[in-house]
Amino acid sequence: MKRNKVVSILAIGAMGVLGLTACSSDDEGSTKVFKVAFNQTETHPQYKAISELGDRLKERTDGRYDLEVFPNETLGTQKDTLELVQAGSVDFAMVAGSLLENFNPDFVVFNLPFTFDSKDHQRETVNNPEISGEIFETLKSSNIEVVAGFHGGIRSVYNSEKPINTPADLAGMKIRVIESDTNLRMMELMGGSGTPMGQGEVYTAIQSGVLDGAENNESIYANLKHAEIAKYYSYTRHLMFPDFLITNPKILEGMSEADRAAFKEEVQTALTAEAGYWDDEVTRSIDIAKKAGAEFNEVDAEAFRTALEPLITEKLSNDTVKGIYEKIRAAAK
Repeated sequence: MKRNKVVSILAIGAMGVLGLTACSSDDEGSTKVFKVAFNQTETHPQYKAISELGDRLKERTDGRYDLEVFPNETLGTQKDTLELVQAGSVDFAMVAGSLLENFNPDFVVFNLPFTFDSKDHQRETVNNPEISGEIFETLKSSNIEVVAGFHGGIRSVYNSEKPINTPADLAGMKIRVIESDTNLRMMELMGGSGTPMGQGEVYTAIQSGVLDGAENNESIYANLKHAEIAKYYSYTRHLMFPDFLITNPKILEGMSEADRAAFKEEVQTALTAEAGYWDDEVTRSIDIAKKAGAEFNEVDAEAFRTALEPLITEKLSNDTVKGIYEKIRAAAK
């Protein structure tokens, strides 16, 4: 099946949210094709990993199941597609971990600065049932099942004015952050002024001076051409939150035990494959950004780590999140 399928917003509107059913059949009428909502491009490591997961699932289940990934927010924003998964109108969606805080605030533990030391540390802890099993289980009553936590890149700050070395260098700078109280507080402690804004507005906002910069991974920085208008990329590496592949519990319940086991095995393969794709993507993105004039610099990492300690203390507000956090940090040692 061709996976790089482009569906216009008008077409989706005509289908209505619609004509999407829990799954569809291919031309032979024997394969259930699950629709996967994705907000990034076809070059993204997660897209590649999930698309290949579909190929392997189809082979492992003798053609009974397949996945089709719809990139570029074709099926809606992450918030929209999360709701569509709950309603059973879309089968799977990749969503930012911060969105799951709306259903269980304890998910903040995965979205705090300096929680993870590497993408391998993140993958192995977030997907360890002994660490995350109970908190994942709490979402099922909201018709959300977490399939796995995928790496979403390592976020650093970039701006149009100067290299950043310490939190003091961010003083007075308006930096775009994801819209959440946690991220606003994070940027405040890092020395800047956090400004929530949609990703699609950031380029123009920096170009016009409404923003001084943003914080994100190298892939977003390069692919959205932010290097053109914010040449200073400073490696704070302050945040590495996972993106979660979610589904409606009824989807997996509808599969046979053998097919469900095959699916879960192939998800683990996809997680490992994604890690390698990220290495390639970061290398490619840095090259693109440098050609656009970007300058990369290391920072006083300990200064930022110390500055953000109050946020971690504030958010580890109960025994559940404290326990999860301690297990994650213990696994890094």
